[in-house]
Amino acid sequence: MRSNDVSALSDEELVLRLQADRHDPRPFETLVRRHQGFVLANCRTISRSPSDAEDLAQEVFVKAYFGLRRFEHRAQFQSWLRRIKVNHCLNFLRKTRGQVMVGLTETGDADIAELSTPASIDTTLDGDDERQRIVAVLDTLTETLRVPLVLRDADGMSYEEIAAQLGIGLSAVKMRIKRGREEFRKRYQPEGTERIDGEFKGAESAGATQLS
Repeated sequence: MRSNDVSALSDEELVLRLQADRHDPRPFETLVRRHQGFVLANCRTISRSPSDAEDLAQEVFVKAYFGLRRFEHRAQFQSWLRRIKVNHCLNFLRKTRGQVMVGLTETGDADIAELSTPASIDTTLDGDDERQRIVAVLDTLTETLRVPLVLRDADGMSYEEIAAQLGIGLSAVKMRIKRGREEFRKRYQPEGTERIDGEFKGAESAGATQLS
């Protein structure tokens, strides 16, 4: 007999229910409600387009729904969903704006050790004003800097994973993230005030809204 309430189930339990019974929509609806905020927010920060972000987020969940039959539980559902979202958003950028990540010259391997800077953006976001400010600052960054920064500090991807996703060298990834963090700090934090040293996972909730 089915439980009338699936909201208390873990992601893994919800996925198992979906894999066992595709006719019950409640487990997937619960997963969408649970994760739509970070998916939509990151689609927004990567695409820099509020109108496209809603379509992209919905397409990510459609891909996830049809891909769940192949989900093998070797990773957490959120990590798996995050990878679908990253791939989908980067493909969108490539189709609409040409090949992503051009315009910065790679440094030599000898420089890699010098390309480490703390993550830029404070995880503690107090209210819509701060979220909107973060999104507004990210929008001012070039795509070359914004996308690696979001992939690293919001999506938690390793430098190696970002290099593979973007088809560029490891030293170029580190240089772009370093410059992206520096530019974000300059534009987010006015001169004469204390600098931000918090970790940038706040973009997951920056601009998040409910999907229709």
